[in-house]
Amino acid sequence: MDKRLVNVPVATVWTSYNSARDFDVAAISNPVDINTWLEGLTFETRLGLCEQNLVQTQLLYGEEVIVIEEKDNWVHVIIPDQPTSKNKNGYPGWVPSSQLAECPLDWNSKEGPVVIVKKPKAMLNDPNLELSYQTILPLIKEGEGKVLVKTPNGTGLLKSDDVTIFESLANRYKGNGNDIVAEGEIFLNLPYLWGGMSSYGYDCSGFSYSMCKANGYIIPRDAHDQANAGVEISLEDIKPGDLLFFAYEEGKGRIHHVGIYYGDGKLLHSPNTGKTVEIIPIAGTIYERELCAARRYWVESEA
Repeated sequence: MDKRLVNVPVATVWTSYNSARDFDVAAISNPVDINTWLEGLTFETRLGLCEQNLVQTQLLYGEEVIVIEEKDNWVHVIIPDQPTSKNKNGYPGWVPSSQLAECPLDWNSKEGPVVIVKKPKAMLNDPNLELSYQTILPLIKEGEGKVLVKTPNGTGLLKSDDVTIFESLANRYKGNGNDIVAEGEIFLNLPYLWGGMSSYGYDCSGFSYSMCKANGYIIPRDAHDQANAGVEISLEDIKPGDLLFFAYEEGKGRIHHVGIYYGDGKLLHSPNTGKTVEIIPIAGTIYERELCAARRYWVESEA
C-alpha cells in the first residue's frame, strides 16, 4: 500500500487531475498560498468550485492518504479519515503530487502521542508554515512553552498554547453537544468555501465534520452520509450539538445542507457561497420548511 502524507498546510482535493483552473495555481503549488488563492476568487469563480464539480474536499498538513494512481503530476488518492459512501476505504479525489511526501516508516499519528492545533491558525517553525485548526502531528517532546513534532518534512516547533496534547488519538477527549457548539462559535463570520475543510473556509458538511472531529468524533464527510449515520434524534428532542439536515421539496427530497443545532431554536452553520458562518433563528426561514432529520454523534461527557 502506497501511503503518503500531505506536506502543505491545506491541500485541496480536486474531482479530476484536470479540474484546477489557471487562476487556481496558488492552491495547487508547493509552497501553497491559500490566502492568495481565496483573495483572487470572485463570487463566480468560487461558485464554480461547486457548480462545475471541480473540488471534492480538502486535507490538512500531515494527513495520510492512500495512492490509487498517478497521472500528469497528479495523484489519485483515498482519504481514510474522511468516511464516505463513495468508497468504503475513504474519500477519493486528486491532489498535486508536489503536495504529498513519502510516509516515513516511523510515522505514528494513530498510536503514539499527538498534538492537535486548537487555535484557528498556528505557526510551525522549521519549516515556517501557517497550520490550520485541527492539524494533527506526532509529538516528539514538550518543554519551555513549545512542542517538538514530527512533520512530513522532518521536525518542527509549535507553541504549547496553540495545541492540545493527547497520549494517542484513541485517548482523545470526547466532548459533548455544548462543546461542539463552542468550537463552532470560534469560526463565526468565516467565509464559506465549497469543499472547505480548514480554518481558511468550510462548506456546510466540512464545518459539521470538523467541529465533531475537534471533540473526538470522526463522522462521514458529506451531509447525506452524515444523515445516514449517528444516532437518530426526533426533531422534538434535539439538543445543542446535534446535526440538523435539510432537503429539497420542503424536506421530502434530496438532502443538500447540514448545520449544528445551537439551542433556543437557532442554527449554527456555514450556509453557501458568498455567505459566512452564522447563527440564525430557524423559524420563518427556508430552513424551517426544509428541516427533515437530526442526528447525534456526541455523548455526555463523563463527570
